[in-house]
Amino acid sequence: MQVADQSQTSGLSVGVGHASQRGGREDNQDYAACHLGAPRQQLTISLVAALADGMGGAKGGRVAAELAVRGFIEACVGQPASIGIARVGARAANAVNRWIHTIGRSDPGLNGMACTLSALVLCGRSTHLVHVGDSRVYRLRDGAITLLTTDHTLGAPGTTHALTRAVGAQHELRIDHIKETAHLHDRYLLCSDGVHGALSQREIHALLARRASPEETAQQLVEQSVARSESDNATAIVLDILALPETQFADLELALSELPLRAAPAAGDVVDDYALGELLADGEYTRVFRATDRVAAREVVIKFPKPRPGLEALLRTALLRETWIAGHVRSPFVTETLEPPRERRTCLYGVTPFYDGETLERRLARRPPFTLAGGLEIAGKLTKALAALHRAGIIHRDIKPENILLERDGGLKLIDLGVARLTQFDEGEALERPGTRSYMAPELFAGSQADESADIFALGVTIYRTFTGGAYPYGEIEAFAQPRLGRPVPLARHRPDLPAWLDRSIARAVAVDPRERYADAIEFAFELEHGSLRAVPRSMERVPLYDRNPVRFWQGVAALLFCALLVALAHLP
Repeated sequence: MQVADQSQTSGLSVGVGHASQRGGREDNQDYAACHLGAPRQQLTISLVAALADGMGGAKGGRVAAELAVRGFIEACVGQPASIGIARVGARAANAVNRWIHTIGRSDPGLNGMACTLSALVLCGRSTHLVHVGDSRVYRLRDGAITLLTTDHTLGAPGTTHALTRAVGAQHELRIDHIKETAHLHDRYLLCSDGVHGALSQREIHALLARRASPEETAQQLVEQSVARSESDNATAIVLDILALPETQFADLELALSELPLRAAPAAGDVVDDYALGELLADGEYTRVFRATDRVAAREVVIKFPKPRPGLEALLRTALLRETWIAGHVRSPFVTETLEPPRERRTCLYGVTPFYDGETLERRLARRPPFTLAGGLEIAGKLTKALAALHRAGIIHRDIKPENILLERDGGLKLIDLGVARLTQFDEGEALERPGTRSYMAPELFAGSQADESADIFALGVTIYRTFTGGAYPYGEIEAFAQPRLGRPVPLARHRPDLPAWLDRSIARAVAVDPRERYADAIEFAFELEHGSLRAVPRSMERVPLYDRNPVRFWQGVAALLFCALLVALAHLP
């Protein structure tokens, strides 16, 4: 029996071949099948391949194997992948185990039926194995073969076929679950003991490494096994990874979890063919270098997390978040990520392109301040960068001039996404409350969760500082201070040359009440681009004296109070 298929779903392309022979036995107690995900399943389970080898009576063994494979596949594709593939596989295996166990105890003709089960589930770029018994799963990668499963047998001489675990043997089932990241051109083999019992691992390796088609390879494995030993059935499934889908969050999480967290290096070191040069930042949790990629011959920036007792998981999450966002948000104004090949990486770090320029914070320290046109150009790019993040369900949470890079060629990049919030994922706790106090919306100090409105507030403060040369609308908020914000200092106080409509636009973005702010970044961008069309000259506006000249206002108040005092004194007896 031979089956072959090649399918592509959601960017995943696989080649599958299957072969089985009964050998010298009267019937074939092995059973194998493969399910390729339908279009509606493209974002969940892409493929399920399963193989079972029946034990017990001849009839019972075959029935158990077929029930196990069919039941496992149906149970897998019938559950939402959102609960986790490990849980999906465990539920499916336990369901078929109880089913087979019950039938084997109630039907005399199937008494004691049980079987092995080895299954492979592909979801995104992740491979999950569910295993019980002595069937096996091998993986060929970069020319090397690896046995991924463990035989559940007694192991003593003469008892190597005596199973310690089997589907249907007992009411409760213990399964092995193995999870790994799939690589392009990986080749997997699922086989019964009729194959690995007849052929050595070296012989299996040689057949897989020839890279014949999956169906031809499966047939060769089975034919050589039966020719070597006719005492058992022989079944094989060969699966080739021909193309992989775009990296998903869970895939990246798995890949980064496999990398060790090492002590932060120093300038002059070489890590994975990255020559570390200038130290750009040395913070509490990370160390950042400008580096040269010797493989790609280009300049990059590398961020290394610093090992901290008890914080490894949080440091991994921060780097994971930053890498995922930079790789999935498509905007010319948001930093990108460079993902080196997994086989190249020996430790945990993040790589981004090197952008030649300076931060907005550094530019604000120089005079003169930005002109109206120059400031609006920066503000427009920033609002579009923020809109791209929000459209992807991402809250930046730390927008400020230090995290905005002005490129020498006129470009702009919003950087440092390490504390961003991904609204579609439950990320747990952060290293600390994210954000910089002078840019944090007042509701955040009351314990509210950062959202789009809080980002708009921080963006408003940043744009205000861009035009004023560094001043804050509510003043700089000191560490540990509990701010009580009143009215923002009008932009005209610092820049009377700027139009009133710009003053109003920024004031709305930094409103204390989030309900008074812009509904989204797109609305703010539109106002900045078209505000001048609805503007009236500042001279025609009735601007309160307090906003125009607070010193003169208080001088007037003092004069009135002095006059009132004189009048009161004149009427004294």
